[in-house]
Amino acid sequence: MTRTIVESKTKTAIIGFDQPFCVIGERINPTGRKKLAEQLEMDDFSMVEADAISQTMAGATVLDVNSGAVFTNKMATDPRYADNNFVEPPLMRELISRIQSIVDTPLCIDSSVPGALEEGLKAAEGRPLLNSVTGEEERLELVLPLVKKYNVPVVAISNDDTGISEDPDVRFAVAKKIVERAADFGIPAHDIVVDPLVMPIGAMGTAGLQVFKLVRRLREELGVNTTCGASNISFGLPNRHGINNAFLPMAMAAGMTSAIMNPIALPVGPKKLAEKRAALEAAGIIIPEDIDPELLAQLTGLGSTKARAGKEMEAIRAANFLTDNDPHGAEWIKTNKVVADGAAGGRRTSRRRRA
Repeated sequence: MTRTIVESKTKTAIIGFDQPFCVIGERINPTGRKKLAEQLEMDDFSMVEADAISQTMAGATVLDVNSGAVFTNKMATDPRYADNNFVEPPLMRELISRIQSIVDTPLCIDSSVPGALEEGLKAAEGRPLLNSVTGEEERLELVLPLVKKYNVPVVAISNDDTGISEDPDVRFAVAKKIVERAADFGIPAHDIVVDPLVMPIGAMGTAGLQVFKLVRRLREELGVNTTCGASNISFGLPNRHGINNAFLPMAMAAGMTSAIMNPIALPVGPKKLAEKRAALEAAGIIIPEDIDPELLAQLTGLGSTKARAGKEMEAIRAANFLTDNDPHGAEWIKTNKVVADGAAGGRRTSRRRRA
């Protein structure tokens, strides 16, 4: 069986056909997260640290660390900050250092800048996953030597100099090319995790069928593990969680072994609570002024004021059980027992008394 080993200093994550699905937490990424980028520009890593902890607690087995920040204010006084080759290497080094100081979750070093990849590799303890290499000749020549030098696995994205093809056969050919070029560097297929590129189902009705077929081919013909940006499938559509929850188990059944995704359900903030309170009061429902915010969130169906595992994680754990990658359902039972026990504190005490 193909197994890709990713390690921190003290913990090992195994990506494989006979292993539980590997969840690669995506939230440590300033791209599209304005508040996080602003914090990083001020050398504030509190959000990064919080995301590392919350994703690990939600069940992420690997944490993706992306250094693609844009420091707008610093650019105004120092033009070097307009260059990612200047910004990302020291930022990646600091991100890795901060995260490793608070969690022991294995890491995925994510950047388009080769210098940032190498700085991350130097700072990382254990055996991180490198994200990523493509079929572009320049990228192959820059990244594969790093993979070989540091003896790490790498994500291989199925696009090349011609861009991203809508033809799944072309994307398979690009993946095959990367695996073969890696072999020329002495990098084994089990250290290649192919991203076949998931297209949005809203733009391409066959996107789901394409990726399921591709994943099967990659497993059967190349013997490689696979990953994807899971939320791409639902981009631009309503109720994205509903689509993601269906897509992930189907992809797992086709042979996908990991995904880069958000493992947590984002907490309900004060603004949402205030809006809900106002709507209820406008309907004539009296809300006590001193009501606990968490109780209000739960009673009104908003969710929780605390970060917790999202519904996608529930779907993945169920699929692990159904594909016999959770022997005897131990993880499923443990996870759901924690939830049940937490909701029934009094009954739990009485059970202990009887025992």
